[in-house]
Amino acid sequence: MPKKVDHEARRREIAEAVLRLAAADGLESVSLRQVAAEAGISMGAVQHYFRTKDDMLGFALEHLARRREDRITARLSAGGAVPTVRELVRVSALEVLPTDEPSRADYLAGIAFFIRALREPRTAGLLTEGAPKLYDFFAGQLLRAQAAGELAEGADPYREVVLLWSMVDGQSSALLLGECSAEDAVATIEYHLDRLFLPVEAPVTMG
Repeated sequence: MPKKVDHEARRREIAEAVLRLAAADGLESVSLRQVAAEAGISMGAVQHYFRTKDDMLGFALEHLARRREDRITARLSAGGAVPTVRELVRVSALEVLPTDEPSRADYLAGIAFFIRALREPRTAGLLTEGAPKLYDFFAGQLLRAQAAGELAEGADPYREVVLLWSMVDGQSSALLLGECSAEDAVATIEYHLDRLFLPVEAPVTMG
C-alpha cells in the first residue's frame, strides 16, 4: 500500500525549513532547492505544495505567527486558571523577546521577512496587514481592563499598546546586539506593566 501523506503536515515541514534558513541566513538567498534540501524532500515536492516562492514564503510567515501564538497559549494555559489581562499582555510580550532559542529563531526569521518587505510589496502587505489586527486585539484587552478599573488613571489603551510593542522591539534589538541581558529586557517590560496596571488587592480572609 502506498504511504498516505499528510499534506498539511508536509506544508508545515516546508515552512519550518524556510524559517530555519531565514533565521540563519536571511531570505534573499533562499531558493526552492535550498528549502527542499533543508526539509529533506525533493524540489519537485516543494513545487507540488507551493506554486511559487512567494506562495511558500507567505505560508511560512503565517506559520511563524501560529507557532508563536501556540507557545503563548501553552504558557497561559499552564496554570489552569483564566489569565488576567495583565498576564495575557505580559506573556505575549515576553514570548516575543528573544530570550531563548525558539524565541530568538522566531525573531531573527521575522527580521528576515522585514528586510524582504522593504523591497517586495507582497511581503510588505502581509506584514502591514497583521499590525493593525495585533494592536486592535491588545487595545481591546486594555479597554476591558480599564472598564474593570485595572489600568492606571489616564491611560490610553491604544497608545499604550503602541508603546508596549515599540518597547518590545527596542529591547529585542538590544538583546540581539548584546546591549542588554535577557534579565534586563524582561525587567524593563515588567517595569512598564507595573506602571500601566494597578496592583490587584489580595482577597480579605476572615480568621
